[in-house]
Amino acid sequence: MIRALVALGLAVAASPAPAAPRLVAELSQSRIDISYRFAGAELLVFGAIQGGSAGPPPGLAVVVRGPTEPVTVRRRERVLGIWVNRRAVRFESVPGYYAVATTAPVEALLDERNAAIHEIGLDFLQLSPAGYVDPDEARQFQAGLVDLRREAGLYVEQPYGVRLTADVLFRARIPMPSAVPVGEYLAEVFLISDGRVRAKATAPILVEKSGFERSIFLFAHRHGLAYGLGSVGLAVLAGLAGGLLGVRRPA
Repeated sequence: MIRALVALGLAVAASPAPAAPRLVAELSQSRIDISYRFAGAELLVFGAIQGGSAGPPPGLAVVVRGPTEPVTVRRRERVLGIWVNRRAVRFESVPGYYAVATTAPVEALLDERNAAIHEIGLDFLQLSPAGYVDPDEARQFQAGLVDLRREAGLYVEQPYGVRLTADVLFRARIPMPSAVPVGEYLAEVFLISDGRVRAKATAPILVEKSGFERSIFLFAHRHGLAYGLGSVGLAVLAGLAGGLLGVRRPA
């Protein structure tokens, strides 16, 4: 009996450990071209889960974000009957676009700490206020910014936006509005179990203007002064032309 137990123990110790789960993710398109006819697009993120062990179905979160830039948020207050900008808070790392799709609400998949570490969910974005700001005030300004971006379709949250098939295949459809900013984006897929991220896969996305819009965009960024003067000149000429066309000759 002792020999049998020892042999069983050695066999279990020698057996290979189960492989860690691994994510394989792909995109329907890695480049989105914006032209004058661009009315928005839909990005398909799909892939598969490799390895892992039997158990409850895993959780998945798909995050698409970018590009990041500083943004100053101002609060308007009514003073003597006039609306004026008063208090302002500057955030250093605000994504121009952010979308998250999950197999369940974020709160049901992750605790607050892990959600904040990976910035999964609109409530857990780390926008990095500049300088010292009262935490409660920073949260109020951040909530206002998030609401504005959500109304514009630039911030999206889909609690059941990821479809999981046979606990292996997954897919999520991410809407990209017509107002999406140009720049470099990143799609991230997180495999979640027991309240923690167990695996991650990433894929880059490039959003660029194309055609005549791209030429104007590049010229404006490379020759800002000339672009500004040209815009003012065109506005003056358009005003003069409109004035001349509006003048009626006496009969």
